Amino acid sequence: MAFDSWLGRVKTALSNGKNPKSKRVAVLSFEVAGVMSRLLHLYQSLSDAAVVRLRNDAVSLEGALKLVSNDESFLLRLARAELAESVRVAAGSVSRLSCMCHDPFLRSFHRVFTEFANSGYDPHAWTLTNPKEIEAKHKKLERYVSLTSTLHREMEELSVLESALRKALNHSSNNNNGEPEPCSVNSKDHQKLCDLQQKIFWQKQEVKELKEKSLWNKGFDGVVLLLVRFLFTVLARIKVVFGIGHCVPYLSRSLSASATVFPSDQNPNSENYAIHVSRPFKSLKLDGNGDLGCGGFFESNCKLLKPMNGTLGASALAFHYANLIIVMEKMIKSPQLVGVEARDDLYAMLPSSIRSSLRSRLKGVGFSACDPVLAGEWREALGRILGWISPLAHNMIRWQSERSFEQMNLMVPKTNSNVLLLQTLFFADKEKTEAAITELLVGLNYIWRFEREMTAKAFFEGCNNSFNGLLNVNHSETHLRT
Repeated sequence: MAFDSWLGRVKTALSNGKNPKSKRVAVLSFEVAGVMSRLLHLYQSLSDAAVVRLRNDAVSLEGALKLVSNDESFLLRLARAELAESVRVAAGSVSRLSCMCHDPFLRSFHRVFTEFANSGYDPHAWTLTNPKEIEAKHKKLERYVSLTSTLHREMEELSVLESALRKALNHSSNNNNGEPEPCSVNSKDHQKLCDLQQKIFWQKQEVKELKEKSLWNKGFDGVVLLLVRFLFTVLARIKVVFGIGHCVPYLSRSLSASATVFPSDQNPNSENYAIHVSRPFKSLKLDGNGDLGCGGFFESNCKLLKPMNGTLGASALAFHYANLIIVMEKMIKSPQLVGVEARDDLYAMLPSSIRSSLRSRLKGVGFSACDPVLAGEWREALGRILGWISPLAHNMIRWQSERSFEQMNLMVPKTNSNVLLLQTLFFADKEKTEAAITELLVGLNYIWRFEREMTAKAFFEGCNNSFNGLLNVNHSETHLRT
């Protein structure tokens, strides 16, 4: 009987091994965790607080209004397009994973998701609509990402320890001419090997426990279904936020109740905040059907993200100009610390178009810069220009670094705000941006020369006073001797 029972368990194990439904996530855990992290970040960028910031801050950013567009509706379409592109990229990752599923419905994810994006039709009811269910799934994703990220670190640590052990064994073998080192209590090498082996043992235990808790040992189809449902919910949220098509009831009520917050200041904890729930949320509603035009949802939004001719994005200068503006900002704040070499380095950063306009502006300008009133006016003017162009430059650097971080790391960093391309120099008008940069350079040139002349004047006055003082001392000594 015992043999029959054992044989039955073996047959069951073999049968389960051949059953696709028993497939585990395993080594794909880290890729899946990366997709989950991006979906969580996307959902955070569509929270009620983020929508309020988008409406009150992003689309009213002075630099964006001056250099990108003063049409609020156009800026909102850019925001929607970037969020839609992030969803499209995430959907591509989920689509690749769904092709490996056993469930035929999940294998058809790409077709169903595209249909949902274009028409709002959700045949499998994959969109989460219950607030408690959304919150539960959100926490589940966060837990999986956290545990899988920890597993990744611990597996790397295990790899390092095992590599150290191999090196120690090779070193020991070489010292003994290929013969194993005899065990000796007093042997330092032997003790080192024992310590490493003990560490590896405990590290393997830690990894084993994390594999059980994290995505590693979870059913593949179930995890992909979790991704699919959350992705549907994120896309539904985008449609609600921007007023596209038919809205999901719960998501619509949520947005109307909490995202229609009109602040009297920028402090979200202020008692002056008033919540208006009596009227529907219209602030991000775009004309018509969200101005999607012809084509599918993702195709139409993708076209919007392509920078138009005459923008810094189209000429691939956005990142370079951002660095240039930040360098000038530092120089303008402390012109007295700027040496000739740093000034030459700045000039070397300028493209030919700005050099040409700068030479034209500096024609006829005298070599003297000793007027303190004019220097003060230039400082004020430069401060005003930096006040609206500097945020775009810093946002450009931040946007680039965030995308680089996402590509290099498993988890997307948790931030309270999400920088969008419309808040950077990417869509900025090239001619207007270069005019502003030229103005900064002309002003910097004056206050830089003013500071040098004032420094030189103070130096010569100091030297003159010292020389006169020395003459007076010598005259006094001569008078005493006579």
